Amino acid sequence: MLEGDSVSDIHNRFKASLHDGAAPGIGLFLGLCSPYSADLLADAGFDWLLIDAEHGPNDVRTVLAQLQALAGRGAEVLVRTVDHDPARIKQLLDIGVKSLLVPMVDSAEQARALVRATRYPPAGMRGVGSALARASRWNGVPGYLQQANEQICLIVQAESLAALAALDDILAVDGVDAVFLGPSDLAASMGLLGQPGHAEVKAAVLDSIARITRSGKAAGVFATQLDAAREFCRAGARFVAVGTDTLLLRHAAEGLARAFRDGGDQAAGAGY
Repeated sequence: MLEGDSVSDIHNRFKASLHDGAAPGIGLFLGLCSPYSADLLADAGFDWLLIDAEHGPNDVRTVLAQLQALAGRGAEVLVRTVDHDPARIKQLLDIGVKSLLVPMVDSAEQARALVRATRYPPAGMRGVGSALARASRWNGVPGYLQQANEQICLIVQAESLAALAALDDILAVDGVDAVFLGPSDLAASMGLLGQPGHAEVKAAVLDSIARITRSGKAAGVFATQLDAAREFCRAGARFVAVGTDTLLLRHAAEGLARAFRDGGDQAAGAGY
């Protein structure tokens, strides 16, 4: 089974959720590169999980293993690419990725190139190799080639002043389904390195969410401060990343060690 789908159904539920009127979806970034930890988190209560190949040391094989662990589970699955390379994008699509987040998109020209990379001809340049592709169940999904273009969800990441300046042009690109805002890189671009919660960054994010929403496309944002995440949802964001598996593990481990040394009574592990 592919991510949440039956063998004969390639419907992209995450893409559909961007405009279904339901509450915004919350997600978690996965950077541990482990199918075991992905399996553990699949039913933790997040609407979506994102396998990160930009900052996490993932490659096609580790992404595939996590896709297999998450198939048919509670959370929808996204993957963030390492770059804009059409060959790598083709590999990710062929192993069954349906929702792609592409970082560092600063112009409409780049967005159009990414649309082409994710579409079969004549709409794009994705190579046709469905007999070798998990995405089509090795030609076992009827009509896969005819349906794939429509079901791919392309999310471009706007995380620089250049991207915000070009935002309206990026939003006008047919085939871009959503724009995901990255406050940390945006802060760096604004001369506020390490200050993603700065008032100027927050104002830029809120303004961008409004512009994206007015365009009819979906806005997403990374926000680990829950008050900020809730505010971005109220402003119209349709999907919000509220954490990472790496920091969840680190903070829990530090908290446990500190609790023991401080004489606290935090449980070492419920039920263990």
